[in-house]
Amino acid sequence: MYQYSDFDRQFVQLRASQFRDQLNRRLAGTLAEDEFKPLRLQNGWYVQRFAPMLRVAVPYGEISSAQLRVLARIARDFDHKEVHDLSQANAALADVPSLPDRCAHFTTRQNVQFNWIPLARAADVMDLLASVNMHGIQTSGNCIRNITTDAFAGIAVDEVADPRPFAEILRQWSTLHPEFAFLPRKFKVAITGATEDRAATPWHDVGLRLVRNVDGDLGFQVRVGGGMGRTPIIGTVIREFLPWAQILNYLEAIVRVYNRFGRRDNAYKARIKILVKAEGQRFIDEVEAEYADILDKDGAPHTLTQAELDRVSAHFVQPDLSCDRKSADDKIAHILKAAAEDDLEFSRWLQRNVRAHQNPDLRAVTLSFKRLGQAPGDASAEQLERAAELADRFSAGEARVTHEQNLVLPWVRCDHLPELWREARRLGLARPNIGLLTDMIACPGGDFCDLANARSLPIAQTLLERYRDLDELHDLGEIDLHISGCINSCGHHHSGHIGILGVDKDGQEWYQVTLGGSDGSRLSGAATPGRVIGPSFAANEMGDVVEAILDTYRQQRQPGERFVSTLQRIGLDPFKAATQVVRTHTAPGNRSVVSA
Repeated sequence: MYQYSDFDRQFVQLRASQFRDQLNRRLAGTLAEDEFKPLRLQNGWYVQRFAPMLRVAVPYGEISSAQLRVLARIARDFDHKEVHDLSQANAALADVPSLPDRCAHFTTRQNVQFNWIPLARAADVMDLLASVNMHGIQTSGNCIRNITTDAFAGIAVDEVADPRPFAEILRQWSTLHPEFAFLPRKFKVAITGATEDRAATPWHDVGLRLVRNVDGDLGFQVRVGGGMGRTPIIGTVIREFLPWAQILNYLEAIVRVYNRFGRRDNAYKARIKILVKAEGQRFIDEVEAEYADILDKDGAPHTLTQAELDRVSAHFVQPDLSCDRKSADDKIAHILKAAAEDDLEFSRWLQRNVRAHQNPDLRAVTLSFKRLGQAPGDASAEQLERAAELADRFSAGEARVTHEQNLVLPWVRCDHLPELWREARRLGLARPNIGLLTDMIACPGGDFCDLANARSLPIAQTLLERYRDLDELHDLGEIDLHISGCINSCGHHHSGHIGILGVDKDGQEWYQVTLGGSDGSRLSGAATPGRVIGPSFAANEMGDVVEAILDTYRQQRQPGERFVSTLQRIGLDPFKAATQVVRTHTAPGNRSVVSA
């Protein structure tokens, strides 16, 4: 993973010191809240429904065991619900005693969040983060946010080129960029280097895909204007091939055009997707004109050299995990064959949680953070510490936060897989459900977020309870289930094969269902938003609604056919009809808010 330089470390520590000064002035009353707000936001501090929320940056998802241990310490020592006054909590929306604390939450953008840290202790937390090269810089505010990529970057067998050095270059370029500190709205960039897009790039403000042209030269396909929210839009390809050395100059042109023409009078219309949709070719022409000016008039100041790419690439130190080829092959084959034949659960874990690696001696292993009684993506202080131990023992001290809110161990020796599985199973992190229905994405929803219309977590728990049987999950096959508590779409419901969106009706929680969404991955097909299948459903109907959808799939599928393929073949109507039966069998008087 990326090794911080002395400059990197000093930069993060100075930022933490600067934030401490700002916080002290705010607490002393010499800095007003409206002056402090943009400062705390650009360091990752929000104010949520009940307490401050901290978002910690994990650039392109790479995280070390030392960093996991510091996150565990923050969860244990600072993330305490009882220190907050919850007397004003709306009991109709939240059963407050049940809300989890002393834990971290992995997000879809490869960050980590805490929900209960008192603002008065915020500077102490930032100092702790800085001690292991972590921070919250630009994880909020109208700026260029955390650069995300494929959790298997640098190790995936289908990789055209490693996107991590480019992601790091983009991070260094965008951090505290003076021209782009106050954009019309937040700005998100994702990059992938593989033939399968596991970074959902079409759904981002800018989506970058490393490709090679007919001559074998490396460059980027550039998409602009993707996004979810009230208006789900797939990004438009504005360059099929941009030479890699020009990526910063071209991005500068894109963001300058957005900064100049983006809406600032309406927060709902301020994202770049609205500008691209409204202006069409004119937007592309403006970007190309700005890019030409940067090249000709400005002298292409951000053109990357091979020396600079090599310098940054050298900071990504790969562990030396080589072993004798012949003896390793024999040992691996013997251990895995015996273990798989002996234990069905282990065999399933090998199938669902273990991926091939560029190094044939190694595998990438996903630790599942989706289980009954725990919010999807939540990790307790103890789990964080145990994950750090697993990373040290089996993955050269490195893990990756995934878009699906799990952790990946990227450097696991094949002959260590049985031992890793036993340890992970003991810790409750080895459930073989990766890519299946219960490997769901869910935002914190109305339990924490004051923007949410409804809660996500009780719906997630209802489905985790109903679909506990591994035989049934494996029979259903790959299904992306995504849940958002409001139209801001932090749970990415638009891209789910099954999407669930919380809506408010007269103060009660209801849920709209969409089908057929895709994030653009190989199994899902081209990126596309799901389609609504009718009026919204009451909270206590949602378990039956999802079951009706899945029963329809089982009845209609052809041998070996995945859910999304059946849906594409037969259309929405059979699924819609099945869900309407659920409504007719639910008395209106029974439609109530789900209890946590």
